[in-house]
Formats: sequence, C-alpha cells, structure tokens
Amino acid sequence: MSETDTRAGTTAVTDDETPLLKVEGLVKHFPIKKGLLQRQAGAVKAVDGIDFEVRRGETLGVVGESGCGKSTMGRLITRLLEPSGGKIEFDGKDITHLGTSGMRPLRRDVQMIFQDPYGSLNPRHTIGTIVSAPFRLQGVEPEGGVKQEVQRLLELVGLSPEHYNRYPHEFSGGQRQRIGIARALALKPRMVVADEPVSALDVSIQAQVVNLMDDLQDELGLTYVIIAHDLSVVRHVSDRIAVMYLGKIVELADRDSLYASPMHPYTKALLSAVPIPDPRRRAAKSERILLRGDVPSPIAPPSGCRFHTRCWKATQICKSTEPPLIELRPGQRVACHHPENFEDQAPQDTVLLSAAKEAAALVADEVLAESAQTSAAVAAEKEKGPESSKEGAGTEAEAAAEEAAESASKEPGDT
Repeated sequence: MSETDTRAGTTAVTDDETPLLKVEGLVKHFPIKKGLLQRQAGAVKAVDGIDFEVRRGETLGVVGESGCGKSTMGRLITRLLEPSGGKIEFDGKDITHLGTSGMRPLRRDVQMIFQDPYGSLNPRHTIGTIVSAPFRLQGVEPEGGVKQEVQRLLELVGLSPEHYNRYPHEFSGGQRQRIGIARALALKPRMVVADEPVSALDVSIQAQVVNLMDDLQDELGLTYVIIAHDLSVVRHVSDRIAVMYLGKIVELADRDSLYASPMHPYTKALLSAVPIPDPRRRAAKSERILLRGDVPSPIAPPSGCRFHTRCWKATQICKSTEPPLIELRPGQRVACHHPENFEDQAPQDTVLLSAAKEAAALVADEVLAESAQTSAAVAAEKEKGPESSKEGAGTEAEAAAEEAAESASKEPGDT
C-alpha cells in the first residue's frame, strides 16, 4: 500500500514495506583541540559506524551504558548534530547534510523529547508560548486558532487547559515532561525520538508517562525511537531493541528474542542485572554477571571487538578483528565472534586472553559453563573431522565444555 505525501511541498511516494528511517555507517567524532593554535590532537568517537532501520509505526528501543553514544545517535538522526560520516535517509530522502533551510520542512515530521524536563523548557516563557513555538516557527495556523490547539494538546497529555498561562517552575518533573511531549506532538510528526523520557522521573510517574506514549502512538500512528537505560521500560514499550557499546551496535533483535535468548555477551551481562521481584528466589544463588572495569575511553577504543577487554569469552581473534553485525537468526543481528546461544563463529580460536580469564572470575560458574558449552562443543566436533564416527560426540563435547569452563574460571596466576 502506498500513499502520496505533499507536506514538504514535494511529491514523494511511500511504501509501507520500506523503512521510515534508514541509517548506514553513521559516524560522529568530536575533535579534541589543544595548544594556542587549537590543533586537533585526537577525537572522541561517540558514534563510530552504526547501521539500523526503523520501520513505520514501530518502536525501536536503544539501550547501553552511559557514554556509549545513545544520546548522540538520537541527536544525529534528528539532525540536531552534523554527522562526521555515513548516511541518514528519512522516508527515502537523504537528510545527512541538509542545512537549516533544507531541514525546516522535515522538522514537522521528526521531533525529539529531551531527557531533562527541567532544562528543556525556557523558565521565562509560559506553557502556552512553549507549546505554541512549533506553530510560529513553521508558520502553521491550526484550525480553531493556536490557543485552542495548545489547550487541546495539554489535555491530550493529561494536563489541564487552564495551565496555558502558567510557567514551568509551577510544575513537577512529570508534568514538565508531559509539556515536552505536547510540544513534540504539536505539528503531528511521523517520528519521535525520545531521549530517556522517564529517567528523571519518580517510579510512580514513569508508568504514567510510558502508558501515555503508548496511547499516543496508537492514536496518532507515531514511530518511536526510545533511548533508555532502564531495561524494564524498554521491554514494555519496544518492538525491537538495539544494544550499543562504545559507539557501536553489538546486537539488534526483536524484543522477545533478545530477552529470551541474548546472543552477545554484553547483552547477557546487561540482562543479568535486571532484578527479578520474586520472593521465592530470595535464597537462590545469583547469576549476576559482573563486568570487569569501566567502559574504555571513546578517545582510544580497543582494537577488534570493543568489548573484548571486559568479556569472559574473548580470544585472540576478538582482539585483532572487529566482528561485523550480521544476522545469525531471522531478525536477530549480532556482532560477536563467540556468540551466546548459537554456534561459535570462530571455533578454531579457543585460547582465552588474560583479560578474559580475569573477567571470568566475576561470572557465576553456572553461567560460565553455559557460555562455554556451545563453543566447546563445536570445537570438539571440528577436531573429530567429518569422516570420524559420531558415537560419543556428546561425551567429548561435554568434557571439552567442562575443561573450557574450568580454565576460564581460574585466576590469571593459576596453573
């Protein structure tokens, strides 16, 4: 099914099968300048080559640790920042390097909800002035007048139309975020990028705002890109989830597949940190995966796989070769040489790095044995050769897995 969109003054035929947003090789490096002449001495590689698509009407969640480039990516796809490289297509149109005048018509289609509900509203302006700003900037006169439309938007997000003449300091954090949502929805956009929309709110208010965004998506047919670090919120609202680490997407999958069977070790470590509110498991042994050290500096990221300095499965190939983001299962793309819950992509490389042995000391024995099972089983099968008998294959694979888990759990100085 196709439709003709003439909003921006040009005729563009769109197809429901084509993605609304397509990103290829997106890069953003912030230069570091030193000295009197301000010469560039390096760069912060905030986003360093990512590829993904956002389908029409879906919600894509983006998760990862602080500093991994989530917010920078959100500002790049809304063109609040100029990309250093790569390509951004919105509805089939290349918007990578459009200037202010070129982006003005598209501002009606792409809006952003900012993380800080206190810093994103001008304290000197009334709520009516703030929410009506998009109409003034775009020269749009809504039916019934600006004031009536602003009051309708305030009512839509759960506020009173009487708040029109109040100032931001008179509202709580949750109410301010609702005002930001009303402003983002003023021009009836097609895609909304929400940068941690509930992280600054109380837990009791978070559910209300998340449910509001769900209702608005159903009512207005919105497409969301939601950036968050709360995995429970992301699971509730997202159709697909992208996991970022140090400027890269390491896993991209639909919600059910990612939570039921994560394939990247980093994703598995993230999910292990989610608390399970079950009193019956109070005495059960925790399978929490504690990652060693901090995220490396984006100024000088590690070679190869950027997670290898903290991964308990890292081998030499992880240090020397960057894994591509490939589809290992239908709808599940992973960038890993030794994925979880799948055949090993580098079964010939089984010698753990010293960093991996140190990281393995922080991982529960049960989790470690499970992680080693696939790669060890495949390695044992490869060593046997295609012409050898398959009898006893399970026994050899289990023995190899146990040996790999035992060696991984030893301290670096053990023999």
